[in-house]
Amino acid sequence: MLRLKPSDVAVAVAVEGGLFTPVLRDAHLKSLSALSAEMKDLAARAKTKKLAPHEYQGGSFAISNLGMMGIENFDAVINPPHGSILAVGAGLKKPVVMADGTIGVATVMSMTLSVDHRVIDGALGAEFLKAVIAGLESPMSMLA
Repeated sequence: MLRLKPSDVAVAVAVEGGLFTPVLRDAHLKSLSALSAEMKDLAARAKTKKLAPHEYQGGSFAISNLGMMGIENFDAVINPPHGSILAVGAGLKKPVVMADGTIGVATVMSMTLSVDHRVIDGALGAEFLKAVIAGLESPMSMLA
């Protein structure tokens, strides 16, 4: 078992003939805009296969977004050395019960967290998902 830096996040990028997982290093130290710019650069270079090995090796956590391809829900497979992976589905407009009890329309997105229980307790994974949901429902809180 490897003890890896917890803020190194790999993001799955589909490329012709396979998949790269470029790693956002020290993600906890970066702003959302810096992470976005870095991910766009890494993804563009991944698609042209111009990443250096150190840019796609490692990471302790991964994210896979098939939602951008219209996939509503899926289970992602953990690839070592990652201890977990977050599967992000498409945001779809659906009927929901609003806070006042009326029926309305909201964008609903599915996320599934797969964790390796040898290294991450499921309850800790649930706390992580709760924090992700809180951030998505109140995005301004992520800017503070």
